[in-house]
Amino acid sequence: MTPFFRPWLALALALLTHCAFADDLQDIRARGVLRHLGVPYANFVTGSGDGMDVEIVQLFARHLGVRYEYVPTTWVDVIGDLTGKQFRFKPTLQEIGTRPVRGDIIANGLTILPLRQKLIDFSEPTFPSAVWLLSRPDSAARPITPSGDREQDIKTTKASLKLGTTLVMDNSCLDPTLYDLEGKGYKLKRFTGSTNLNDIVPAMLKRESDMTLLDVPDVMVAMERWSGQIMVIGPISEEQRMGAAFRKDSPELRKAFNTFLAQIKQDGTYMQLVKKYFRAAPRYLPEFFKDLPARP
Repeated sequence: MTPFFRPWLALALALLTHCAFADDLQDIRARGVLRHLGVPYANFVTGSGDGMDVEIVQLFARHLGVRYEYVPTTWVDVIGDLTGKQFRFKPTLQEIGTRPVRGDIIANGLTILPLRQKLIDFSEPTFPSAVWLLSRPDSAARPITPSGDREQDIKTTKASLKLGTTLVMDNSCLDPTLYDLEGKGYKLKRFTGSTNLNDIVPAMLKRESDMTLLDVPDVMVAMERWSGQIMVIGPISEEQRMGAAFRKDSPELRKAFNTFLAQIKQDGTYMQLVKKYFRAAPRYLPEFFKDLPARP
């Protein structure tokens, strides 16, 4: 082969690899495997082979009649691993290149955010969430007294940010730009110790900050793991929703998942998994779970 043709062959193979694995439902059934992209986070993906979202996608694969395959990834790479596209999020959203498609579905407690909806399509909600402010018990911040008005509670909680440094994480559900926290005089500290949200509370406990933003599912896990060592100050956001994510050219796979999700919510399987992995969730966010049946 002449050197002239080598770059063209490499490009053709790259495009073939991208297209061959960016499949919708019919192609996945023909391939015989559903690839689950997951980032270890809270109890959605534990990193030990289980988790609420792991079990849901395993059941979905069985429902489709295909083999389940877990594909580990990171918060930085997960959307690119699904879409086959590289993005830069700041200062503005830009597509900057391509990459291999490594999976068919993201499920790891992924919050439904407007910026993400420009890039991927979400399922019906799989779990409720919200972002809260946490601190150590020895910090200057104290838990707010709920007023019954969510907007007022958020305003009161934000005032506590002036009492110390607070860990945040760009390009995640803990991004301060999502909650109008930038340029307000708050001492925000970017968490750069890792790309794993599970590492934020340990960093705060090691006194890398006085407080941290955290979403509710991780708060529930943290309060069990570090009982007595963390304190909830109050809400930073309105209630949010999490969902499974799909490529925009996989509408039939997304439709099949939504049908399956509705089925397991009605037959009690879903609430059985909630009780297994997030038993306190119905107490913290009751509205989402109030009409869902549980298995005896």
